[in-house]
Amino acid sequence: MSSQKKSESARAFAEDGACKTHVGGQALIEGVMMRGKYNWAVAVREPSGEIYIEEHDLASGKKKNGWLYWPFVRGCRAFVESLMLGFQALEIAALHAYGEEAEETEEAAKADEAEVKTAAVDEVEAGAANAGETEGGAAKAESKAAKADEEDMVEFGHKEMVFSMVMGLVLGVVLFVVAPALITNLIVGEYDENTLLWNIVDGVIRVGVFVFYIWLIGRMEEIRRMFSYHGAEHKTIHCFEHGLPLTVENARTFPCLHVRCGTAFLIMVMLIAILVYTVVPLDKLILALGVPDGAIKLVLVILVRIALMPVIAGISYEITVKWAGNHPENPLVKVILWPGMQMQRLTTKEPDDDMLECAIASMKAVLAREDAENAKESAPAA
Repeated sequence: MSSQKKSESARAFAEDGACKTHVGGQALIEGVMMRGKYNWAVAVREPSGEIYIEEHDLASGKKKNGWLYWPFVRGCRAFVESLMLGFQALEIAALHAYGEEAEETEEAAKADEAEVKTAAVDEVEAGAANAGETEGGAAKAESKAAKADEEDMVEFGHKEMVFSMVMGLVLGVVLFVVAPALITNLIVGEYDENTLLWNIVDGVIRVGVFVFYIWLIGRMEEIRRMFSYHGAEHKTIHCFEHGLPLTVENARTFPCLHVRCGTAFLIMVMLIAILVYTVVPLDKLILALGVPDGAIKLVLVILVRIALMPVIAGISYEITVKWAGNHPENPLVKVILWPGMQMQRLTTKEPDDDMLECAIASMKAVLAREDAENAKESAPAA
C-alpha cells in the first residue's frame, strides 16, 4: 500500500461521509493559505497568471510547552498563532500578487530619478559656466540627486506591514470594545445600575458594528476578490473532507460556508462575551473598590473586558473548532453556529476556477508534507 493510501486510511470519516480534519486556511490577496500538522503553504496567483507556491514548517512547541495545548488554553494559543501566520502569509501574497506591478513602479521611479539627476547636473553645469563654480555646483547636484532618491525609492516593506497590523489591532479594540461600551453607557447608564441589560445592549451593538464593518469593506473590489478566495478555501476543504480528488470540478460542487470558519469563530466570541461579562461579578468589584461613577468606572469596565478576551477566545475555540468541527451534523451544533454561518454569507463569495486552483495548490502542498511524514512514521526501523 502506498504512503498516500496509508495516510488516507488513517483519516477518520464521520457518518455523513466527511472526514474530521485539522486542515484550516485563510484567504489572502490573490491567493490562499492552508495550514496542516507540519507545515503551512501559500498559493498566490501572480500577474503573469502562474501560481506561486511557498511553504514553511510549523514550529510546534507541544513537547516543551504542553500546557499551551490544554483545553481552553489552546484556543488562545491558536488565535495568536493564526494572527502571526496570517501576517506572514499576507506579506508573501502581497509580494507576489503585485510583483510585476511593483517592478514596473520601481523601473518608472528609477527613470524619473535619472531625469531628475540629469536635470540637476545640467543646471549645475550651466551655473558653473556662468559663475565658474563647478565644485560647488557638483555638490548641489549630488544633494538634489540624494533628495530624489529619498522621495522616489519609498516602498511598502516589513515595517509598514507591522505598523498596519498593530494599527489594525488598535482599531479593532476601539471599534469592538471601546466604542460599544461608550454607546451602551449613554443608552443604559452606569454599568452597575443594570448589569444584565448593559451587557446585552453592549453585545448587540458590538455585533451590529461588526456586521456593518464587514458589509462596508465588502463593497471594495479588492476585498470582494478576497472573499471569493475565502469561498475557494472552504470549497477545497469540503472536497478534501469528503474524500474526493482535489480537482476544480469536484471542489466547485461544495458550498462556500464551513462550520470551522474564522467568521463563525468571531461571532461565537461576541456571543460568549455576553455570557462571560454577565457571569463575572464586575459590579461587585466596582462596589468593593469604591470606584466613582463616570469616566473612571467606564475605563475599568473596558480594561476588564479586554483582560477577559483570552478566556472568551478559549471557550469559543472549544465550541466552534473542537466540538462543532468534530460534530458538524449534530442538530445542536447547527443551532449554535447558525449566526456565524449566516455571517459567512457576507465574508464568502463564489470563486472562479482560477481561485479554486490556488486553494487546491495550497492544500496539496500541505497534504504532500503530511503524507511524507506519515510514510516516515510507518516505515520499518532499519
